[in-house]
Amino acid sequence: MDAVRRVVENDVEVAATPAAVWARVVEAEGINHEMRPWMTMRMPRGTAGLTIETIPLGRPVGRAWLRLFGLIPFDYDHLTIVELEPGQRFLERSTMLSMRHWEHERTLVPVPGGTRVSDRVILEPRLPIPGMSAILARFVDAFFKHRQRRLRAHFASVAPPPAT
Repeated sequence: MDAVRRVVENDVEVAATPAAVWARVVEAEGINHEMRPWMTMRMPRGTAGLTIETIPLGRPVGRAWLRLFGLIPFDYDHLTIVELEPGQRFLERSTMLSMRHWEHERTLVPVPGGTRVSDRVILEPRLPIPGMSAILARFVDAFFKHRQRRLRAHFASVAPPPAT
């Protein structure tokens, strides 16, 4: 049986302030930009008007459907934010169709010239298939490296504000 939990950690430095990065990484447009072209995530029904600061902590807000290539629903995240430090950190602890346990912590730390974005994911597949945890951990590692490259590229393409 291979229903063991795996930990995946990735960091990237982004040429933007923590406030600018935070505003981007907690909105649906920013999340989907990071995930494209491989997938997108549709926010749960009934969450229009909610922000990460207004989502009730520790209570599932609904199913956020994941779509392969932005089109084909293939999994969902029963989205639950359990800890929040606005502008600095969030911790999501959820279940998914494919995962008995999914935990994503994103932390922003100011560094010279920008912000270090750290992602830590703990995953446990729902099905105890031999080798599945290791395979999924490799996939999640590659996917979060992709997300972080897209985030860094987004801020590299945004012109800095004019000096005053």
